[in-house]
Amino acid sequence: MINFRIIFKVLGLLLLLEGLFMLFAIPFSLYYHDNDLVPILISSGISIITGGLTWIFFIKTPTSFGRREGYIIVTFSWIIFSFFGSLPFVLSGEIPNFTDAFFETISGFTTTGASILNDIESMSHGLLLWRSMTQWIGGMGIIVLSIAILPILGIGGMQLFIAEVPGPTPDKLHPRIKATATRLWGIYIIFTGLEAIFLLFGGMDLFDAVCHSFTTMATGGFSTKQASIAFYASPYIQYVITFFMFLAGTNFTLSYFALHMKFGKVWKNEEFRFYVGLLLGVTFIVSVVLYFTENLPVEGSFRNAVFQVVSIITTTGYVTADYSRWVPFLWVIILMLMFTGGSAGSTGGSIKMMRILLLLKNSWLELKRMIHPNAILPVRFNHRSVSSQIISNVLAFIIFYLLITIFGVIVISFLGYDLDSSFGAVAATLGNVGPGIGAVGPAENYYHFSGFGKWFLSFLMLMGRLELLTVLVIFSPSFWKK
Repeated sequence: MINFRIIFKVLGLLLLLEGLFMLFAIPFSLYYHDNDLVPILISSGISIITGGLTWIFFIKTPTSFGRREGYIIVTFSWIIFSFFGSLPFVLSGEIPNFTDAFFETISGFTTTGASILNDIESMSHGLLLWRSMTQWIGGMGIIVLSIAILPILGIGGMQLFIAEVPGPTPDKLHPRIKATATRLWGIYIIFTGLEAIFLLFGGMDLFDAVCHSFTTMATGGFSTKQASIAFYASPYIQYVITFFMFLAGTNFTLSYFALHMKFGKVWKNEEFRFYVGLLLGVTFIVSVVLYFTENLPVEGSFRNAVFQVVSIITTTGYVTADYSRWVPFLWVIILMLMFTGGSAGSTGGSIKMMRILLLLKNSWLELKRMIHPNAILPVRFNHRSVSSQIISNVLAFIIFYLLITIFGVIVISFLGYDLDSSFGAVAATLGNVGPGIGAVGPAENYYHFSGFGKWFLSFLMLMGRLELLTVLVIFSPSFWKK
């Protein structure tokens, strides 16, 4: 039987944590003398009091729980965080419509980067920082964060980690799950700080450097500028952000090995080589086409190509050019890249490199099995046999992903959008990419969607961030049986 008391206890604790995070925006509100100080304080107070009282009420509940409680906590933590996280926008009046505020906030926590804002520069600095922080918190994961700094969660940590990171082979850097979460967040913080320093050297001010570092490492894509990174006509800044987007799309376990100078172990990883190979191959193709069709110099063609390719593959969603104005061949490639995603164990969304690689390996072996039906030909990854259960999970995930995409396109097209816009909106929100094609291209946003459309796309963001199955399992009748 599901233990709802422990669910409320953990959710209350997480909400308390969110309220404390809101306070990080206060120094910026004070420094810039904006009018968002009171709304942020009220929102933080509401979150802290609600979360604190809920936690205290259930404080005597044992912290041990199972997988089903873990799935419920992980799913509803994103919803609750988005609900309370939208309060600063609503109370300040900068996004007065709650549907719009919730859409913007869940887009942040799920690191999607889909926005409804038409004048980002007019927002107060405190709210812009909170907007960036929603992505930074959601990037590594609310649950992984809580396990890293709140050992009070105790035994249930593993169930939460499995539900939060449901990929084919969730890696652990340490036998103890809390130590793993702590090390992951340590790497995350180090990379965020390094990027901010490099951006400062490029002439970006401290506020923008911090905000862009938050959203780069989260592969979120929220910018403090309406024109995104295109605002900065600086090749240096664009290359710095490209490099850190690449790191954010890499398995953080490999980043841990690289920081300990174990580069051989990094390069031996098949997923990493596949990730690098795909980036280089597609970048070369896009660069060549841009050189001959956009009248750009060699360096400009390469820079625009590598930035957009890395941004889309890692599902960051930053833009330096309106790729919807490129020749159709290129924006079709961009659309296809939205279904790839970064590496497993990264902050990227979408299908993920490992699943695609395992699908290709299994498909190739199926051809061999047709020739040698009696041969035992296991799928191998990093020289190890992959269990049939993992292969089945990968195939089920991809089938669900495609079916949900088709269903989503039908729903959005029913709202009156053309096929390009419908497909682009669904691919961009389910894959946590942000900008799509058509009416949601890099020069547009999601403001024009109806209330129903925004709630539907918000649900797609949630499903994409939690990799479908974590959310879908809750809708299974067997999940609720004793």
